[in-house]
Amino acid sequence: MSDLGDWLAGVFGRRPRDLAPYERALTHGSQAKANYERLEFLGDRVLGLIVAEWLYELFATDPEGSLSKRLNALVTGPVCAEVARELGVRAHLKLGKQARDDGASDSDNVLGDVMEALIGAWYQEAGLDAARAFVRGAWGDRVQAGAKAPQHPKSALQEWAAAHNRKPPEYTIVERTGPGHAPKFTMLVSIGKLAEATATGSSKQEAETAAAKALLEKLG
Repeated sequence: MSDLGDWLAGVFGRRPRDLAPYERALTHGSQAKANYERLEFLGDRVLGLIVAEWLYELFATDPEGSLSKRLNALVTGPVCAEVARELGVRAHLKLGKQARDDGASDSDNVLGDVMEALIGAWYQEAGLDAARAFVRGAWGDRVQAGAKAPQHPKSALQEWAAAHNRKPPEYTIVERTGPGHAPKFTMLVSIGKLAEATATGSSKQEAETAAAKALLEKLG
């Protein structure tokens, strides 16, 4: 308990009054019914609001579409998981044996959800201003990365197909493996008979995005 409190003090700037919500935020469904899912639901919305507000301030001339692209790039599971790794979340995860054996401690899905759950717990205790200060500190320079709003690979591939008078990209599940808490999806994306690519991810969306990126690289 003291180790957790000390770690949280380093993460948030002070020791939380009650460690119980943070223990729950770090608990996977394979370990207990009282897990991170409800706090993740809350934290996801808090994170979205804070980042949207931040982008609105920073990019005063960006239209809504560009702001949405920036937002989507900053609140994805892989980015949340990256922040979680930087903060040392993995050492404090509570996982069932099977989940540990299946590598859930390094899953972008799990780490991303836990990061959002921790934001939810901190927001509940300390309020929006404190949550804002934490997110801005933890996300740091990521929000400024690139002067131009990033183009999502799936959107870019859709635009490429339209510009070259090709059929829209089609996505197909090739394979789903792994247990329920740590699935692996292999997705195929194709543009008619012109070209195709496959990729694997921990969610359908992640695998589709990776496949679209791979196909764009093929198409040059």
